[in-house]
Amino acid sequence: MRGVRFTFPDGSEALRGVDFTIHHGESVGLVGANGAGKSSILLHLAGVYLASEGEVRVGDWPVSRSTLVEVRRRVGLVFQDPDDQLFMPTVFQDVAFGPANQHLPPPEIEQRVGEALAHVGAEHLGQRPSHRLSGGERRAVALATVLALHPDILLLDEPSAGLDPMTRRRLIRWLGSFEHTRIVASHDLDLVLDSCERTLVLAAGRIIADGPTWSLLTDAALLERAGLELPLRLQGSPVTPHR
Repeated sequence: MRGVRFTFPDGSEALRGVDFTIHHGESVGLVGANGAGKSSILLHLAGVYLASEGEVRVGDWPVSRSTLVEVRRRVGLVFQDPDDQLFMPTVFQDVAFGPANQHLPPPEIEQRVGEALAHVGAEHLGQRPSHRLSGGERRAVALATVLALHPDILLLDEPSAGLDPMTRRRLIRWLGSFEHTRIVASHDLDLVLDSCERTLVLAAGRIIADGPTWSLLTDAALLERAGLELPLRLQGSPVTPHR
């Protein structure tokens, strides 16, 4: 992103001159209070929003209406609300929808669905109606719909919200094994500590800090400026050097 500004139709400004470069294979957290601009950044990288000013690039492609097909072949976005991604009669059909639209052969589609559901601990849900799932199950399946596409860049908006502890731990392990670029927007600062080497701290549509995750998320004064608190594991405890 270079000088990216974005204003909603009602005149409110979501992004106010955002600049950063993320290289292939990086794991990056986006943290900030509600309304700081985390989701807006993800939606720009996926081409859902187009910048009012400035430039957004994904790989060799500027993000514009004419390049959306190429951009979306490379980027997988998990929305904050899983109901935005689940619309087929069964879980299997929801997860298979993307690979089927890539015209993959049925055996490969079935394999991708099985692998994606296994990654999020939802392999037993394949034949369940999507609308009959719990909130945590819907979030896990929404993540599986994106994993099945094998994206080069994975964008996750509040991925741990509503997950039970076991599924959350599985998500953290999987994020650690993902070989390509991943960008995680989350209020769960403990998740960001565990899964992201670098973090961007946002406040009022601007990046106020960009650096190693441990250094930023143990800086109580910085987090207070961003409307945040220390990660739960550090609250009430002295901060020790990261090893």
